[in-house]
Amino acid sequence: MAAGATAAGASRLAYAAANRRPPGGIKTWSRTNHRGEQVTLLEGPALAVGAIAGMLSQAGLGAARPGTARSAAAMAVAGAGAAAFGGYDDLAGSGDRRGFRGHLGALRHGQVTTGTVKLGGIGVTGVVSAALAGGSPGDVVINAGLVAGGANLLNLFDLRPGRAIKVAVASGALISAGGSRSGVGVAAPLAAGLALLPEDLGERAMLGDCGANALGAMLGAAAAGLPRPARIALLAVIAGLTAASERVSFTKVIERTPALHWLDMLGRRRPQGVWGEGLPSQGGSGGMGPLGRESGGGFRGVVPPGPAQFTTARSAEKTDLTPPEE
Repeated sequence: MAAGATAAGASRLAYAAANRRPPGGIKTWSRTNHRGEQVTLLEGPALAVGAIAGMLSQAGLGAARPGTARSAAAMAVAGAGAAAFGGYDDLAGSGDRRGFRGHLGALRHGQVTTGTVKLGGIGVTGVVSAALAGGSPGDVVINAGLVAGGANLLNLFDLRPGRAIKVAVASGALISAGGSRSGVGVAAPLAAGLALLPEDLGERAMLGDCGANALGAMLGAAAAGLPRPARIALLAVIAGLTAASERVSFTKVIERTPALHWLDMLGRRRPQGVWGEGLPSQGGSGGMGPLGRESGGGFRGVVPPGPAQFTTARSAEKTDLTPPEE
């Protein structure tokens, strides 16, 4: 509880302070979304600061308990490294290359992209975090994969307001249910994310690579306390979803699955224009047409706005390992 309260308070304070005096100026952190409105990337650094502060407080409180302080410190290292490399990609990336294939393809031609730097940096971060958490060499390899894989996978969901934080909450619940043996929970990173969720849903701010990578990496580090079979299974799921993202649009899958679409839209602003949320794009699975008639398989004679027209700065500004969504 103390770690979560510290994380939530620190993230709100960091966000307020950064908005008063943004490092490098407001324009450095500003992006334009689909409404033509300005959103800030400062949510990401604020989340990372809050989550790390929460974990450091937990490390201090758990110093007397064997393993707790070490695990908390490993989570803090995972968050700090992922935030640093993600922030670098946010501010220095061009967006010309996307996805693993894009960055590795550029590397084969002798071009080192910011995404490639981030890929290597978060990989090293995962190894350091896993080594700090301890365990056999095999455990270190698995845990390093969870940190690096978790950082990248959560970033793949940061394409719509609030989506990455919602996925993080669901993931954190599963990790907690799995019975971590480290004594370190997911309260701090999730509390930091939830404290800033109103800014994200209101489209005033976005996590960016900095925040999404940090949150995913810390959840991956928290999973290091799970039994080995559970960690191997989780790593396989992460690898499978990451590979699938190179060919499948998560956004389209979510939009076509009613329950997932409802959760995705929960708390979000409605899009501009006369088309309400829940209306199908071409080839959609159904919904109410412009005259209130049920329509399956898209509208005839009218071209409705497709998902790309509702794309926020998340999909336009991604310069990391995120493959094209639409």
